[in-house]
Amino acid sequence: MNTLRTLCFVIAALSSYAALLYRLSQFRRSRGDSAYRTLVITLVLQCLTFTMGAVAMGSDRFLGVGNLAILVMHVSAVAFCVSAQIILLHWATAAEDAARKTRFWLLTGGALTALLVALFFVADGPGRPATDFNTGTGQPLVLGYLLVFIASQAAPCVTIFRQCGPYARMAGKTSLRQALRLLSVAAVVLFLYCLARTVNILTAACGIDIGPWQLASNVFSAAGILVLSLSLTISSWGASVTRLANWARNYRSYRVLYPLWRDLYESSPDIVLEPPGAAVSDLDYRLHRRVVEIRDGWRDLRPYIDRTAGGDAGGAAAGGGEEARQAFTEAAQIRQALHAKRTGTRPADSKDAGGFDDRDTDHFPAEVAWLTKVAAAYRRLGDPR
Repeated sequence: MNTLRTLCFVIAALSSYAALLYRLSQFRRSRGDSAYRTLVITLVLQCLTFTMGAVAMGSDRFLGVGNLAILVMHVSAVAFCVSAQIILLHWATAAEDAARKTRFWLLTGGALTALLVALFFVADGPGRPATDFNTGTGQPLVLGYLLVFIASQAAPCVTIFRQCGPYARMAGKTSLRQALRLLSVAAVVLFLYCLARTVNILTAACGIDIGPWQLASNVFSAAGILVLSLSLTISSWGASVTRLANWARNYRSYRVLYPLWRDLYESSPDIVLEPPGAAVSDLDYRLHRRVVEIRDGWRDLRPYIDRTAGGDAGGAAAGGGEEARQAFTEAAQIRQALHAKRTGTRPADSKDAGGFDDRDTDHFPAEVAWLTKVAAAYRRLGDPR
C-alpha cells in the first residue's frame, strides 16, 4: 500500500517538475509578466509539495525533525492552493479587482499556515508516529490539524470550480478557455481527493479500517495534479497541439482522397495544374489543389453520369446512416461514369441535377470531410475497370 502511495506522489511530483521546466524555458520573454511570475511560484510550490510527500513516505524524519516533511508538504500545499487561486484572478479578473482579492487570499493563506504550524507543534507533531498524519488518529489535536488542512484544500477547489465556468465562457482566447476548463476538471478531481481524505481521517479516528479504499485519496491527488499541470501550461503549448492535430487530419484526408483523385486524373489529365509528384511542401495548398482537381474531374464526367446508378451502394453502406448512404451513392455514380467514359457509353439520362454541387463548397473543412467520405466509399467499391 505504501508503494502505491509513494508512486502517486512521484507521479504528481514528476508532472509538476515537467510543467515547471516547461514554463522556465519561457523565462526570457515572459519574466516581466506578473501572471507568469505567479505561475512559476505556483509550480515551484507544487513541486515542493509532492517532493516532500515522497520524502515523507521514505522517512519519518527530515532535517533531523520528526514528521517535518509532512508539515512542509501541508504548508506548501496551502501556499500552492492560494497561488493557484491568484493565477485564476490574473487570468480572468480586472487588475484592480484581482489585486484586492489577491490580498484576501494572501492573508487567508498566511492565517491557515500559522494555524497549521501551531497545531502541529502543540500536538507534538515531531514526536508522533507518521501514521497519525498519514492515515489519521483519534487524538483531538492531530485530528483538528488534519481537518484544517483538508478544509484549506477543499475551499479553493470549490471557488476555482465555481469561477472557471463563467470565466471560460467570457474568455476571448481559445487557449485560455481550454486552460480554464482543464482547471475546473482539476478542481473537481482534487475536491474528490479532499472527500476521500476526509473519509480516511474520520474512519481512522473511529477505529474503522476501510482497507485498500484508503488509496483512493492518493489516486485522486495524483490525477488532479496531473490535470492541473496540464491546465497551467496549455496556454503555451495548446495552439501547437491543435495545429499538429489539424495537420494530421488534413494529411489523412489527403491520403484518403488519393485513389479517387488518381482515377479522375487518369480520366481527365487537364484537371492538374502542376505535374503529379511536384514538390510542394505546403500540405494545406496540396489539399486545396486535390479538392479542386477532384471537383473539376467530377464535372468532366457529367455527360457520363447516370443518376440512376448507385443501387449497389445501399448494401455497402448498410448501417452507416443517411450520410454514408449518400456518400456511397456518389461514389458508385463516379465509378460508373469513369467506366462509361472509358468505353464511350453515355447513359440515356446524363443530366446533372445535384450530387456534389448540393454541398457547401464555401466551407472548405466541411467540403474536405464530405469528399473524404466519398473517397473512402469509392475505395471500398473497388476498381471501376
